[in-house]
Amino acid sequence: MRPDLRLGGGPASTLAHPAAANGGLVAHHTVQTSTAGFTLTLVSPAWMSRRTLAATIADAVAELRAVDFAYSPIRESSLVARLRRGEVAPDAYAPLADLVARCDAMRAATDGWFDAWSAPGGFDPSALVKGWAMERAAARVRAAGISDYAVASGGDLTVRGNAPHGGPWRIAVHHPYEARRKPVLLELTAGAIGTSGVTGRRGHVVDPHRATPVEEIRAATVMGPDLAVADAYATALYAAGEAGLSWFPTAEGYTGTLILDAVAARR
Repeated sequence: MRPDLRLGGGPASTLAHPAAANGGLVAHHTVQTSTAGFTLTLVSPAWMSRRTLAATIADAVAELRAVDFAYSPIRESSLVARLRRGEVAPDAYAPLADLVARCDAMRAATDGWFDAWSAPGGFDPSALVKGWAMERAAARVRAAGISDYAVASGGDLTVRGNAPHGGPWRIAVHHPYEARRKPVLLELTAGAIGTSGVTGRRGHVVDPHRATPVEEIRAATVMGPDLAVADAYATALYAAGEAGLSWFPTAEGYTGTLILDAVAARR
């Protein structure tokens, strides 16, 4: 069965479809910000014009860029960069205070394994803010009247409704270290998948308790209703290893899977 989306085994990608089963238009759009690349796949309702669809894409892209400008730690003028330099307090602006509160909540939920304050150089919410930006872009898409869409970036995605072929979105999650292994195929009509390590990178996550990069060979995948939370959980699970499986399943519906070298464990 052909997948609609792919995670791992190279950059996250959306596979093209010639037309939508519902009679609407299928649009694929990619955008690059200072920290990540994003792919949007939108299936418009039959009544929607090309102009409205194009405007919806522009609105979603504007949201991704706005979050990047405000919260990217590598942009010197962003609120996060200013917070890192001590120029503003965490509660100086309501959106920044909300982001800090979200990070603090994930630190509590993961026994300190997700800790935005432990990053080199100070506060770095990147492991949560990318998923948050994608969910905000998805909200723009829904507000325009589109209920069938996918937003993907790296090893993360959020989907709603049906794929262009008319059924659930089919997502192939590839093994990060064994290219010949058959991918795990998942189906979703609503929800998100956050990953850490599925692209095969090592040392990109810091162990907050030792302040050193995690060098063990493993990959974490978390499924649930919200990508910002799933992404943060995946980062924490990657850092914690098997101990992190005790967090799942959560009351909110998040489940976690951990690949330790050639062995997979899930909760």
